[in-house]
Amino acid sequence: MEIGNNKVVSLTYTLTVNGKEIETVKAESPLQFIFGSGMLLPKFEEQIIGKKEGDSFEFLLVAKDAYGEPNPQAIVELPMNLFERDGKVEEGILTIGNMLPMQDSEGNKLNGVVKDVKPIEKKVVMDFNHPLAGADLNFKGKVEKVREATEKEVTNGLFNEKAQHSCGDCADGECAGCSGCH
Repeated sequence: MEIGNNKVVSLTYTLTVNGKEIETVKAESPLQFIFGSGMLLPKFEEQIIGKKEGDSFEFLLVAKDAYGEPNPQAIVELPMNLFERDGKVEEGILTIGNMLPMQDSEGNKLNGVVKDVKPIEKKVVMDFNHPLAGADLNFKGKVEKVREATEKEVTNGLFNEKAQHSCGDCADGECAGCSGCH
């Protein structure tokens, strides 16, 4: 079966940036997703469409096709009191390089990296760019499995991680004990 829309795909891969391996996804816990659901970078999906179970892949996504170039407007100075809990900033939280989960004024969740702490001005410089903004991404991997997504999986945008095939008995999230599940 070929990778295409509404197929559940399992991949293993190594991601390298500037010659440094930054992520390895192994067969014991592959990346699993419904192709065409918007879960992956569009240019990543373009590179694997049509591949079959057992096929290998290797490609480069340049920064503009991955997470884009760093946006200087995503680096902002925030008042230190935003980081207070009960009138105090928790010790160690405002350490340069720490990634902190935050929320914007509209309730959207985002992660920011502490770039600088200015105690006199009571300000914190945060970078909300994606950690891989500006990076070219080298992927090398293998297609482990491809199967049809169930109607429920397509509707919910999810799939049953326990079942690695479409036996029909395992599609509701509970393994029926068939030989194809792990």
